[in-house]
Amino acid sequence: MANSQLNIRNSQSVELGRRRKKLSNLLYSQKIAPYFFVFPFLLSFAIFFAYPVYSTVVMSFQEVLPGQVTFIGLKNYQELLNPIFFKSLQNSTVYTALTLLVLIPIPLILAVFLNSKIMVAKNFFRSVTFIPALTSVVVAGIIFRLIFGGQEGALLNSFIGVFGIEPKAWLNNSTLSMFALVVLATWKWMGINLLYFLAGLQNIPKELYEAADVDGASTWKKFTNVTVPLLKPITIYVFTISIYGGYSMFAESYMLYGSNNSPNNMGLTIVGYLYRNGIEQNNLGFGSAVGITLLVVTFVITMIQLSLSGMFKKEG
Repeated sequence: MANSQLNIRNSQSVELGRRRKKLSNLLYSQKIAPYFFVFPFLLSFAIFFAYPVYSTVVMSFQEVLPGQVTFIGLKNYQELLNPIFFKSLQNSTVYTALTLLVLIPIPLILAVFLNSKIMVAKNFFRSVTFIPALTSVVVAGIIFRLIFGGQEGALLNSFIGVFGIEPKAWLNNSTLSMFALVVLATWKWMGINLLYFLAGLQNIPKELYEAADVDGASTWKKFTNVTVPLLKPITIYVFTISIYGGYSMFAESYMLYGSNNSPNNMGLTIVGYLYRNGIEQNNLGFGSAVGITLLVVTFVITMIQLSLSGMFKKEG
């Protein structure tokens, strides 16, 4: 009896050992292991992106009311073709283009200076340029609303008054209000892009610059023939996230005007238009159509930008 029980225990131990070995081989398999490590990302992607996008697409074809959902086809997209939407699309596009013109070359040049050997107090200037990125958009928006106030005693009007220029109603003029938004974006996000370019500069081998010095290359030649080409991946990345950031801008405009209703909608963005219809007016179906349109616009522009930058070309 004791021998039989011992044999059963031994067989169970052997079987358990085989199962553990099989599981271990499965986890360490070259075919299975990559999927095992990628699974957490795929799960989070499905829960927090794929499913919400799918739900938004479905909702964009519906009229969503409290306790009632009705399928209405393309009606939301047909109503989307209105002057206010095109105004918000224009504002977002102009804002994105202007921020790209500012937040790509200027941080790149500043990064080169801060990475230079002759630059003094590098850590101080790096900290100073990055501090605005740590500031809340709410606080920054309120501060800039005071700076760009239309009163004669506002900070910017007081400054230009020294030069004999009359006070400006900065936030009541479409051109000046866009200028204020771009200045706010420049102040807020300059340090982030600067940090990206600094990280890219650290990865450029110093031997290349030394070889350029031996060849007698000027500072401009080293910048255009060594720095800029080797920073291309970082530049493309910064360009891509800047496009997304430009079209997704909402809080800056909201805080600068103190609400989502600016004069003649001069500060209205696509996300602001989505918020106005989807949240303020509780029209979730129409708001979903705005969101899907924004997703398509940013996706198309990003794909065009990546194609023009040569990201899809096969290396020979």
